[in-house]
Amino acid sequence: MPIAAASLSDVVVRRSGRDLLHEVSLEIAEGERWAVLGPNGAGKSTLVRLLSTRLHPTSGTVEVLGERLGRVDVFELRPLLGLASQELADTIPADETALDVVVTAGYSVVGRWNEAYDAMDLDRARTLLAAFGVGDLEQRMFGTLSTGERKRVLAARALMTDPELLLLDEPAAGLDLGGREALVRTLGRLAKDPATPVTVLVTHHVEEIPPGYTHVALLREGELVAAGPIAETLTSQNLTRTFGLPLVVEARGERFTARSLQLS
Repeated sequence: MPIAAASLSDVVVRRSGRDLLHEVSLEIAEGERWAVLGPNGAGKSTLVRLLSTRLHPTSGTVEVLGERLGRVDVFELRPLLGLASQELADTIPADETALDVVVTAGYSVVGRWNEAYDAMDLDRARTLLAAFGVGDLEQRMFGTLSTGERKRVLAARALMTDPELLLLDEPAAGLDLGGREALVRTLGRLAKDPATPVTVLVTHHVEEIPPGYTHVALLREGELVAAGPIAETLTSQNLTRTFGLPLVVEARGERFTARSLQLS
């Protein structure tokens, strides 16, 4: 039986009298790559915030890497987690270089202050930037990068500490077609590498699910519509329930497409 890298049991997250997540149970095992899909307001980013220890549940239990939230020092746990999200991006100083954005992940901080980094740290950061196609931007300030460039730098940062759990919150959002496909291709290569950690990727679009992803969770209005192996779970019926309109999903090789069902 695979070891659980993360699990949620009957989790509720309530804010201002509204449930952002309602009785969600989910288990993510070692070796798995999960895509989380759903419309705006479905609770996808809330799920990432729980898994990244940035949020505690109102009720229910969340375990990350064998530690239960509320019973663990999250600041000791966070270096084991790789995170790329817009929430994180908003905290990065605009004048931080792309190289420093990546290398500072080693201290789980944003902003290069007085920390010292050795040549091995800098070499790893440069290797990761190159892997995501932005190696030539290492001295560019984060605030001057395009949306796509920032996304790639953040993805590189998420892998800097060799994490045990990788969390990618809408990494392709705002990218043009070429940028999206380049990122998906890179994430697909990572997904097929046994050395890559357990990964959870949030998206609105089935077209953004990289090759090699093994499982999918579908959320709507804070509730889990379906979750499980991607071939069994990413069906037209489940996608229709998730987005609230008739949809047809098709597998083309290792990629997926979805379209609205034309009614006569």
